[in-house]
Amino acid sequence: MGEPLLSIDNLHVKFARSEDEVYAVNGVSFSINENETLGIVGESGSGKSVTLMSSIGLLKENGTITAGTANFQGRDLLKMHRKQLEDIRGRDIGVIFQDPMTSLNPVMRIGDQIMEAMLTHHYAGRREAYDRTLQLMHEIGIPDPKTRFRSYPHEFSGGMRQRIMIAIALACEPQLLIADEPTTALDVTVQMQILALLQDLRRQRGMSVVMVTHDFGVATNFCDKIIVMYGGRIMEVAETDHFIRETAHPYSIGLKRSIIEIGHKGKEILPIPGATAAITEEPAGCPFAPRCTYASARCLQEVPELRPFGTDHQIACHHAEEVVSLVR
Repeated sequence: MGEPLLSIDNLHVKFARSEDEVYAVNGVSFSINENETLGIVGESGSGKSVTLMSSIGLLKENGTITAGTANFQGRDLLKMHRKQLEDIRGRDIGVIFQDPMTSLNPVMRIGDQIMEAMLTHHYAGRREAYDRTLQLMHEIGIPDPKTRFRSYPHEFSGGMRQRIMIAIALACEPQLLIADEPTTALDVTVQMQILALLQDLRRQRGMSVVMVTHDFGVATNFCDKIIVMYGGRIMEVAETDHFIRETAHPYSIGLKRSIIEIGHKGKEILPIPGATAAITEEPAGCPFAPRCTYASARCLQEVPELRPFGTDHQIACHHAEEVVSLVR
């Protein structure tokens, strides 16, 4: 296997607030290869979106990258000037944002918004961009593209607006697609349609996809590999099939137990005790320790390093072997 398409190494991000600082990402490292799908899973506030958005230069004004690299095709995105990043975003790296209603321009016709990416990046001339926009609208399942080209976002349903976001992200045939909670606020049927569409488009184009989601079902049904994040750190990494069979981190196990699975009628749903909290000091131990039933004094005092745990499996837990023996 060749060099990774995107490789993030030891990324640290924090946000300034009036009263303190939030340590949002704390030493995250991972890579994605060509033609691979990677799912990053965790509760809101775990650092999933911040990790990806900061790596491509989409960081809020009060955010600062304090350490790390993000190499895309051998170039460090974190060292690029704004114009260089703008050239890569939308052309080589496409992004589907969380909320299509706030991401789309409400006073701009849908077709023009899809064309805009191609014209901005000089991917195609106006006539070619128009023809390609109609083709994309047809591919993503928008009926009567010529007529709907002139429609505005409010004239589409939530599912159709999400399809438009996908078309915009794919307009310049990117090599990497970042899908940030692409099925949030959609009903289950539409979710499945959107995921199936993304899967088909990924296969047709041979691109890589990073799926950021809080939904285990979305990640395990779509992705080749799963990363679980909590408190701005990676808790567990494994190939999807292996992850489903051998989930080992207490947080990952807690997430799996807190969802409803088809075919498990009457199965008790066990929520994870406590709630996520912003990390406002330099992390001194495992961020999940305050909510973990297996935590020891060591967990509160020593940050667990991400280490090999069997074949194609990594885990950041001092007591992983003990946890696995108890839950089997």
